[in-house]
Amino acid sequence: MKSFQYFQPTEIRFGRGRLAELGSVTARFGRRALLVSVREEPCFHGLFSRAKSLLAKAGLAVTRFDGVIPNPTTDVVARGARAARAFRADVIVAVGGGSTMDTAKAIAVEATHAGGAWDYLFFRKTQPTARTLPVIAVTTTSGTGSHVTQVAVLTNPVERNKSALYHPLLYPRASLVDPELMVTLPAKVTAATGFDVFAHAFESYINPGGSPYTDMMALEAIRIVARSLPAAVKNGKDVDAREGMAWADTLAGLCIANAGVTLPHGIGMAIGGLYPHVAHGEALAVVYPAILEYTYKVAPAKFAAVGRILDPRLAGLKGVRAAEGASAAIQRFIKRVGMGLRLRDLKVPKAELEALARQSLVLPDYKNHPRLATLADVEAILKRSY
Repeated sequence: MKSFQYFQPTEIRFGRGRLAELGSVTARFGRRALLVSVREEPCFHGLFSRAKSLLAKAGLAVTRFDGVIPNPTTDVVARGARAARAFRADVIVAVGGGSTMDTAKAIAVEATHAGGAWDYLFFRKTQPTARTLPVIAVTTTSGTGSHVTQVAVLTNPVERNKSALYHPLLYPRASLVDPELMVTLPAKVTAATGFDVFAHAFESYINPGGSPYTDMMALEAIRIVARSLPAAVKNGKDVDAREGMAWADTLAGLCIANAGVTLPHGIGMAIGGLYPHVAHGEALAVVYPAILEYTYKVAPAKFAAVGRILDPRLAGLKGVRAAEGASAAIQRFIKRVGMGLRLRDLKVPKAELEALARQSLVLPDYKNHPRLATLADVEAILKRSY
């Protein structure tokens, strides 16, 4: 059995109705809370007002920053950090999906450090310090796993680049995972975020840096996604399906916090940085078929294990034949949940594929892939995905 280590400092409060505990949980970490969210939309049905009320009833002073956008930018974080400093916030409360939680983490750094959050990316010499404000997360989607990771993904629109802060201080101190908050999520967002859950679990499973612990959680997450995501896409009010996806999202987040992602996320991050209108789950789904075909022969046992979850008919096959069948099964699943996309569908200019390929190798994710990709390999993958 291989040696490994595992770390997870976030207190996870999972289950229906757990939002009610927001005030008492947050009060343990501060008295002045910046509530971070997107703007009010019909699908949230007063959620942010309820969250604010729960915090106030627990004795906290609260102000709200509602400037979060999909693929959050350095400008958005800067505005949120100014709001946090002006209010003298001592705790950040994120209520929303991955973009909201990532924004909140970056605000927690920028509000208390010199410069901007972009100055503290994972590869910089200067990293966040203990001055980083504590973050409490309330997730309203099942996708990014950000409520249990040490990562905050940001886009720099000037550089057309997407990168990440990565530090143990960015783990939320506590996360409330309440499936009842997810029942109004539109089907398109459910599919995109839900495929991100699958990608997190799958990539941590095939990652050579994984462990028996993360493998166990990854396979369980994939089993849950296989049965729960199609149901959640079909009927968003299916609380059982939402609960399953919320748990799978949490498991997959725990996996990537310790094992990490691979080549698809490196390319997906590059797509998001160059083309911010593309949702992260879409950016992954569009390149997955070509990457699966590129990879299955070098990781047959792990591909086969995943394939048998999605297609029990593969139980009688072994080796590369089973892995090839797994690749096909995953591609069928992608189409089943409505994520069978092409780069041209996402309005990615064909003339920029070479530039996109170069950007795909900036982040180190591709180095964790079972088959190490060259620039020519990535260019071929993008052309097949177009």
